[in-house]
Amino acid sequence: MPFASGYFRTSYARDLRMIDTRTQVAGVIALAVAAGAFPLLAGPFLLDLANQFFLAVVGAVALMLLTGVAGQVSLGHAGLLAAGAFTAGILHKEAGAPIWVTLPAAAVTGAMLGVVFGLPSLRLRGLYLAVSTLALHFVVVYIGHEYETRRGFSTGILIDPPRILGFIIDDARIWYAVLLAAAVASVLLALNLLRAKTGRAWRAIHDHETVAAGLGINVPLYKLAAFVVSSTMTAVAGALFAYYRGFVSVEAFSLFLSIQYVAMVIIGGMGSILGAVLGAAFVTLFPYAIEAGMGLLPNAERYSSLIFAVNYAAFGLVMVLFLVFEPLGLVGIWRRMRDWLVLWPYKQRPLGGSK
Repeated sequence: MPFASGYFRTSYARDLRMIDTRTQVAGVIALAVAAGAFPLLAGPFLLDLANQFFLAVVGAVALMLLTGVAGQVSLGHAGLLAAGAFTAGILHKEAGAPIWVTLPAAAVTGAMLGVVFGLPSLRLRGLYLAVSTLALHFVVVYIGHEYETRRGFSTGILIDPPRILGFIIDDARIWYAVLLAAAVASVLLALNLLRAKTGRAWRAIHDHETVAAGLGINVPLYKLAAFVVSSTMTAVAGALFAYYRGFVSVEAFSLFLSIQYVAMVIIGGMGSILGAVLGAAFVTLFPYAIEAGMGLLPNAERYSSLIFAVNYAAFGLVMVLFLVFEPLGLVGIWRRMRDWLVLWPYKQRPLGGSK
């Protein structure tokens, strides 16, 4: 479905452009202006919410590449986040390493874990692969807990604000810029991977491994590549989370966190990078929406102890509703809205060549 009429791609260079039409250019400019103005107008709460969203985008895009595009089921996302966070925390605490050392180290840790836990994908599929990746969560959390216990960090590892180019990043507005850049970089990386040979191979493997192998695709290599890329991005997101929060603790990386990231992929829309962004926004805002809704009830203070349970129940219900009634997720809703606007006032798409 074209975004607008009158645009024809007549060369490979134009076909490779991410931003092709005047409408897209205007949309990107408006989005950039809004993103730049937001930290100047928003309060501390909204800034923290935006920063949480940017962190979620990096992790959601990483999982979308692995599960939504390459079709490899993973339930160890929280473990990868914990691996990156603990790598940054341990290096900072034990060696006083700066952020320009800890972030690459977290990326290397994530890549190694991606290789180790990507190997079962060469023989396992579906539920069995999911269980094998779930082991990653428990292994990393156990190691992190042992480190905390033996070093006496009962409340977690405290991390000082990082210093970049002589500036100490300790303000929410500075973190906004840093995390926005990380989120944009992850989206651009994912989009370029999908437009390249790697992305086409992942989609072919997702559709049918046997056919992909028959077409000459090195299926084991590209499966491992999906795990390595996703794990690397996720570990970096975990390290950024540790610096942003100022501490690392195993309690921050529960199994529910893995479920939340799976929900971002499902609710956003499988196989779409835009879906990963929309899913990250939805899952980030959902608990606050539930809390605000319960606050409007009569005698709201009586239900304060139930917020956590209601949030869990509502979260599960929303996932089921999307799976049953909107399997394409939020991106499917967005595409229908976009098509309606493009085709308006016509109710149906015109047939090619009809008069």
